[in-house]
Amino acid sequence: MRNVLQTGCLVLGGLFLLYYIGMILYVGIRADFAWIWALGSVFWFALWQGLRYAAGHPDTWVHTALRVAAGLIAVGLVVLAVVGGRIVGGMVAKPERDLDYVIVLGAQVRGTKPSRALRKRLDRALAYAQENPRTMLILSGGQGPDEGISEAECMQEYLSEHGLAEDRMLLEDRSTSTRENLRFSEQYLDKEKDRIGLLSNNFHIYRALGLARHEGYRHISGIPAPSDLALQPHYVLREVCAVLAELVCGGIVL
Repeated sequence: MRNVLQTGCLVLGGLFLLYYIGMILYVGIRADFAWIWALGSVFWFALWQGLRYAAGHPDTWVHTALRVAAGLIAVGLVVLAVVGGRIVGGMVAKPERDLDYVIVLGAQVRGTKPSRALRKRLDRALAYAQENPRTMLILSGGQGPDEGISEAECMQEYLSEHGLAEDRMLLEDRSTSTRENLRFSEQYLDKEKDRIGLLSNNFHIYRALGLARHEGYRHISGIPAPSDLALQPHYVLREVCAVLAELVCGGIVL
């Protein structure tokens, strides 16, 4: 049994390390929250070494440390299953039709062009707008220090180029976070009466809806856009950590 555990830890350490390296090669060294995979690799390799050491030293502090590690792993798996399951549920949610407004949450702009993540959101927004001609889009996102224009302006240009009439788009170009997206978009809508959709990449829907409910949105639903399949494990793990952080701070309603 001990050999099986050692092998499992060694394999997991290697997989975490390979995923970290692959993500850096795919996205770049500044990939958001990528360090969690490197840290996970260190954890599994340390656990592997601890199991090897404990095999020849039956009465050491290592055994206590291993029991603590086992408890942390058990708790982590339960949290991952519960919160991760809800995140996955948001990823596959079917959007409501004929909403009054859809808030399209901004994402990184590279120069003046949308990033891959933002393009996926915009393509989904365009499809929804074409299927629901009475729905207004609120394009929400400010300008970061490394962005040539605001995310809202970038979204408007992209959608206009792809045939969406400008009179169906409202711009909110001050926000720098999801919470600000929601707060600053209130200038265009009635959050207690209007039927509102939140459009973002699929992994982000569950947390975004929780933030919206905390901000007082009464009739809110999610519109998931696709996300990069290769990065899906990373996105889900990052969202689990973000949801837990919001729960600790009391800034989310699940």
